[in-house]
Amino acid sequence: MKDKDKDLGSYDDFLHHLSRFASKDEEQAFMDSLGRGPDGEDIAVRVGERVKTVREQRGLSLQDIAQRTGLDAPTLGEIEEGAMAPPLGTVIKLAKALEMKMGYFISGEEDKAYTIVRHGDRKVVSRFDSKKGRHYGYEYESLAPHKKDRHMEPFLVTLQPSVTEEERSTHDGQEFIFVLAGKMQVRLGDEIHVLEPGDSIYYDSTVPHLVKGHGEETTKILAVLYAEK
Repeated sequence: MKDKDKDLGSYDDFLHHLSRFASKDEEQAFMDSLGRGPDGEDIAVRVGERVKTVREQRGLSLQDIAQRTGLDAPTLGEIEEGAMAPPLGTVIKLAKALEMKMGYFISGEEDKAYTIVRHGDRKVVSRFDSKKGRHYGYEYESLAPHKKDRHMEPFLVTLQPSVTEEERSTHDGQEFIFVLAGKMQVRLGDEIHVLEPGDSIYYDSTVPHLVKGHGEETTKILAVLYAEK
């Protein structure tokens, strides 16, 4: 198998790559690949619906949000209509622009003083390329849905071996990562580090960074994102 045909994936994909759908069938295939939230709710696809609702409640136009986020209005329109699934880095920017916690856009109403997620109840969200008929090589599980007034977003992320060189990314906030299994490569500024099980890293997300699996093994990490309102 050629390298270009392998499953590709990285933590950077998880945070920042956009999914664009060329057709309704492609969009439906992506939706079918997602884990389900409470009451059959689609975890990722409803982000756009929530963004639109809050924006209209605030009396803001797409152009207003474009000026606050640096995203163009057509892209914002696609997000709101569900034609594009925004990565978490974009969700952070939208939450800041709309003066909301990013967690609301991920899991909906935050109405609990605490939340318990049982092992068997975790919902896996996995990027899927229906045109090529394969997963991109990573998946994540939200560990704190519906907790009100939360400042952190914890996820379990599984990374498949990656053979591509992705761009580094930046966004507001901070990130903490603990390696559970496999090896993980971190490119932070001009430095490159390889972390093994039991190792951890904490950094400002404003520093250009790239986190990906390292070697031939699958990597599993606990990732905690923090973003101020």
